[in-house]
Amino acid sequence: MTPELTALALAVLLQAVQYGLYTVPANLELGTRYTGGSRDFPPERPMSKRTARLGRAMANHFEALILFGIAVTVVTLGHQSSVVTQIAAWVYLAARIAYIPAYAFGWNPWRSAIWGVGFFATLTMIVASLI
Repeated sequence: MTPELTALALAVLLQAVQYGLYTVPANLELGTRYTGGSRDFPPERPMSKRTARLGRAMANHFEALILFGIAVTVVTLGHQSSVVTQIAAWVYLAARIAYIPAYAFGWNPWRSAIWGVGFFATLTMIVASLI
């Protein structure tokens, strides 16, 4: 398996970890009656700021993971793996790991900077595969 595919597999496992980091406190705070229901109405009480942030961080990673998955696919199927794409894949994963506490604890403006590092790493992979 290429390093880029390994980073992608680990990014998917990270997404599963993020799911747990969000859903456990969300269920505790909102109750399973709400979270297990149809959610046709707003919850009776709001989530804590940290739990809501963990939910937004998880949703953001779903979005970022789509682009990263495309980049890994282009690099892999195009046989364009290089030191640049491999480093970029690991930088993406490191940025996504760092993004979780940055978002959860409201580290501004670092949260946005960390997001930018991951996004730039993904774009680097695409550009490197076209050169």
